Amino acid sequence: MAIPLLDNEVLRTFVAISECGTFTGAAKVVHRTPSALSMQIKQLEQNLGKCLFIREPRQVRLTAEGEALLDYSRRLLRLNEEAVQYFLSPTLEGKVGIGTSDDVGTRILPEVLAQFARSYPAVLVNVVVGSSKQNLARLDAGELDLALVTVADEVRDIRGEVVYEEPLIWVGREDGSAFLRTPLPVAVAHEGCSWRRMTLRVLDSAAMPYRIAYTCEHCSGQEAAMVADLAVAPFPKSLVRPPLKEIVNQGLPEIGSYQLALVRKGSNELTDALALHVRGAFRSLQKS
Repeated sequence: MAIPLLDNEVLRTFVAISECGTFTGAAKVVHRTPSALSMQIKQLEQNLGKCLFIREPRQVRLTAEGEALLDYSRRLLRLNEEAVQYFLSPTLEGKVGIGTSDDVGTRILPEVLAQFARSYPAVLVNVVVGSSKQNLARLDAGELDLALVTVADEVRDIRGEVVYEEPLIWVGREDGSAFLRTPLPVAVAHEGCSWRRMTLRVLDSAAMPYRIAYTCEHCSGQEAAMVADLAVAPFPKSLVRPPLKEIVNQGLPEIGSYQLALVRKGSNELTDALALHVRGAFRSLQKS
């Protein structure tokens, strides 16, 4: 028996329905009628011998098999785009520099660099890890071509293009007691960090006693203080892993969301290509 092949157009339809939650919403995304999408999914389910969606009156939800296929579909579509780009994109050579913080470097850059290297193997990418303030200074000095910088939610005049937004939450050790101490021990970055500014602002507004117990420019240093149960810290929700956990229902003020902006020194083929990969990686992260 021949194994059925997965068609990219059908996979795009499947992903669109999964993300929109309705056939009608997905139809607008892929520019087809809801009935055409319904036929595609029916055929896909028949080919795989699995039910992929739970149909409800106003929405559809993925089954366990659908969740598994969604992960495969995104990877297959991404790989297809990379393959086409490799053969159709103009050959690029040279060097491009990008600055980033350590948390972004850990989460995003491995995927970005891997995809970029497959598309443009002759390009050397120089990655510089530092604070947003440091990387903006390097960008202005001509040492970098692009920089990913953190922006606080209260900033209205944002330099660059916002590519990601995420809540900052209170985090501590899951079996710890640092959040119960008075004054509240807080681990933050040095002066100039937007996370620090947002956190101290909400603590001051709530008139909550606190002390800055530990400072470190890198997330790993703040994480060490939390793991040791010496302090709590503002942290992106996506970075929280055991033995750390979100602190909820303990009277701590809501911090708000931060944004990541992609700032560029100028525009050329190299920076345009790398910026495209960065945007794509953050879009995938936002949807996951």
